[in-house]
Amino acid sequence: MTFHSRANPLPTRLLLLLLLALGLLSSCGSSRNAGNDSKGNYSKFSQSGLGSYYADKFNGRATASGSIYRPGQMTAAHNTLPFGTVIRVTNTRNGRSVDVTVTDRGPHTKGYIVDVSRRAAAQLDIIEAGVVPVRVTVVRAASAP
Repeated sequence: MTFHSRANPLPTRLLLLLLLALGLLSSCGSSRNAGNDSKGNYSKFSQSGLGSYYADKFNGRATASGSIYRPGQMTAAHNTLPFGTVIRVTNTRNGRSVDVTVTDRGPHTKGYIVDVSRRAAAQLDIIEAGVVPVRVTVVRAASAP
């Protein structure tokens, strides 16, 4: 009797599929750090993704920077930009833009890049939609501490 041993190709195929999936996922990131250098210069920072606005329940609560959130102020939450950075948020559906100051961290939902105050959201015309595609650029970097 002769036995022929054939290696099972499933583990190799599974490994190749996993590597391909990881490669595709890593290329799907936003331009989160585009334009900032190793010294924290954000002068050419640009990022595109989804933007939303703070819920009314956050009125009067402390932000990550320690300031108090007020819906009538022109403020925003961003995950990486330093507090005090002034950013321009543009609703890419209608071209409207506002300049807001980063005072908080967030948003905490995948694909979302900025949460703006209610006043800024009204000027961007995103209150009814709730979430819109936006572009974020730095207008003025935060002053050094």
